[in-house]
Amino acid sequence: MTEDQTIIFRNASVLDGTARDAFTADVRIDGDSITGVRPGIVVENAETYDLGGLALAPGFIDMHSHSDIQILANPDHEAKLSQGVTLEVLGQDGLSYAPVSDEVLRALRKRIRGWNDDPTDLDWSWRSVADYLDRLDDDTAVNTAYLVPHGTLRMLVMGDAARAATPTEVAQMAALLRQGLEDGAVGLSAGLTYVPGMYSTTAELVELCRVVAEHGGYFCPHHRNYGPEALEAYAECIDIAKHSGVALHFAHAHLSFDVNRGNLPELLRLFDDAIADGVDLSFDSYPYLAAMTTLSSQLPGWAQRGGIGEQIERLRDPGSREEIITALDVTGSDGHQGLTINWSNIHLSSTPNAPEYEWVTAESLGAAAAKTGIRPAELCLDILVATELGASCVMFVGIEEHVRALMQHPRHMVGSDGILVGDRPHPRSWGTFPRVLHTYVREERVLSLPEAIRHMTHSPAQRLRLRDRGKIAPGYKADIVIFDPAAVSAEATYVSPRRPATGIEHVLVNGRFALKNGKVTGIRTGRVLRGSQ
Repeated sequence: MTEDQTIIFRNASVLDGTARDAFTADVRIDGDSITGVRPGIVVENAETYDLGGLALAPGFIDMHSHSDIQILANPDHEAKLSQGVTLEVLGQDGLSYAPVSDEVLRALRKRIRGWNDDPTDLDWSWRSVADYLDRLDDDTAVNTAYLVPHGTLRMLVMGDAARAATPTEVAQMAALLRQGLEDGAVGLSAGLTYVPGMYSTTAELVELCRVVAEHGGYFCPHHRNYGPEALEAYAECIDIAKHSGVALHFAHAHLSFDVNRGNLPELLRLFDDAIADGVDLSFDSYPYLAAMTTLSSQLPGWAQRGGIGEQIERLRDPGSREEIITALDVTGSDGHQGLTINWSNIHLSSTPNAPEYEWVTAESLGAAAAKTGIRPAELCLDILVATELGASCVMFVGIEEHVRALMQHPRHMVGSDGILVGDRPHPRSWGTFPRVLHTYVREERVLSLPEAIRHMTHSPAQRLRLRDRGKIAPGYKADIVIFDPAAVSAEATYVSPRRPATGIEHVLVNGRFALKNGKVTGIRTGRVLRGSQ
């Protein structure tokens, strides 16, 4: 088809994104836009498809994605297209690849390769947010939006210094942030359990969020603690929003670990009270009980200081090594939310450049350590040395009743937190949105289908201030997913995490088929949706 070809989908069960009940209509698309939604549309020579009652909805918006490099390195992007995603928000958790200097980019490529790998054949020539967004705008399968990462700003201004920023340094970060927002970023992300974001003060974040508020963006924190101090950590971010006037969107909101069991009503009251006080608050979550991150991030913060070489020497030093093990096993590690680690809950997902440890991905670190005759913490440190801190892990720490209750909140949205690399990544990278529809809509009835679609489309589009996305109506862009509500299912598992979903028939990005009859077409019409538009 040509770019100006008219497409008509007949007999669609339209879920328009607003939580309105499904209705039967024809949907007309001209170019990249929806131009008609009503029964009986007739256009001569239009490319016409009879859906026979299949659901037609706005494309799903992944509010928390780690595809920053993989969307460039593997541009067909089947993991997201096969589950109906047409827009991803990148730059998450305070660590991403723009703006950067040569030195900071080298450090980041090593530090977060467990999130994105480190493809050596990629053109890494961008340095500014503008240049990175231009690269994304060139040839990507889905639309993207970008958050300026707070940790990256800190690295540019003060490296990994484990201290509060001075007023001059905060002003320098604010200037970099302002430029990134003017270049098209939609807000600021923070990773307050990761180096170097963990060293920031509340006052620093308030000042930066004032800049975000001035530009109409939002603050997306991975807050300081998900363990025994989780409620205090959520409250800190709410205070930041109150003092700065910024819109607040919590990344991968959850209340996990046994220490928090039963505390969710208190968290929901915290959210609702903040909303009643005028805070523009929303959050995303993923529909799984396991989390995923880098293995090295579970170490005590002091052990993560310095470059990779310095950290590895610390892991090898007998005195430091034993001190780290004591934190992991006895006193608690701030990298692991202040808790000791239950090694039976930790599963490796990747062991880059260390094939001798690939076998460990088949079971928990606790079970693997039992076979080696050494303590799990020792095996953990050995793996970190062998992989040069590149190993990533899945952690089974979630609480099912909390997942369900958060999902039912009206300010809830969906984010996969998907990491696409590793020997055995988390299945959420391939299964998040179909799992919501299959498990929590069709089977468990936690949400109605129209309400679930709202959480995945119109609500996130509103958070991103996108006036022409997230709804099936004339004048909106033709980002569309067509699926069978009775058959859609997440097939990805923890053992086989790269299985495509079933029941997703077609995906259109800006009016072109990116997925057709369940197969990626190779047509890449994704665009960067800039905050300045």
